Amino acid sequence: MEWVERLNQSLEYIEAHLTDEIDYARLGRIACCSSYHYQRMFAYMAGAPLAEYIRRRRMSLAAVDLQRGAKVIDVALKYSYNSPTAFNRAFQGVHGVAPSAVREGVAVKSFPPITFTVTVKGVEVLNYRIETKSAFRVLGVSIPLSKRLEENFANVPKKWDEAAQDGTLDRLAGLMDAQPAGLLGICACDGDDPWRYFIAAASTQSDGNWEEYVVPAATWAIFPGEGDGQSIQQLERRVVTEWLPTSGYEYADGPDVEVYLNPDPQNSRYELWIPVRSAGSAGPTATCCRV
Repeated sequence: MEWVERLNQSLEYIEAHLTDEIDYARLGRIACCSSYHYQRMFAYMAGAPLAEYIRRRRMSLAAVDLQRGAKVIDVALKYSYNSPTAFNRAFQGVHGVAPSAVREGVAVKSFPPITFTVTVKGVEVLNYRIETKSAFRVLGVSIPLSKRLEENFANVPKKWDEAAQDGTLDRLAGLMDAQPAGLLGICACDGDDPWRYFIAAASTQSDGNWEEYVVPAATWAIFPGEGDGQSIQQLERRVVTEWLPTSGYEYADGPDVEVYLNPDPQNSRYELWIPVRSAGSAGPTATCCRV
């Protein structure tokens, strides 16, 4: 489970830098994946977004400092809060009390550092296939994505709703003339380019009214599923927590692709495409963990 060991090394980096600005890209390099894939793995395995975990750890240590008599302003600066108001808000969000009340002996919460382990359940079958595909071109619309994944959970569904209501999805279906056949949701979150989420269709047509993106050649782990809009998130969680640890594969550089095979949002058939490489194989992602 080499990649689990690397995830735990990334946790050590977090602990060593709780009083500094934590570099999400560095965390990805330690785990040998993009910062996007790192955040997603972390959220599914830890049960909380990365930013929330870091906030809880900082506020847990901040409470100890305050109990020992440190001034609120000094503790705020120690944990990278330039504004006392922002620190107070974060502290109350975690502990439910103001930092100034800690000296009065009020109860606070402790959030110990986590360690990742793997428990193989094997209760439900998880179907998948591995396919190596050439690059393919898509046309569509996109929105920028935040480097903090939790901020995107509201924006992406909103964009899908807009695309359904204004006729974008119908027009994209008319452009579809290449594989994969289906409406596509693409998280283009690799490399140094700004992150974007595309709603698109594979197409060879020329139409300047749409944004163009080329999905690079890759080896994909492809997982079929069906259900409502929440079911694909449940499938993603199973892929990360159940399949990936024992699969012999790990994340490779490249976008994640959602292929929606029918238009019914309440009873959709879809495929989740994850870029992978053999665990421990040579490549750009493998070398990046030597930091």
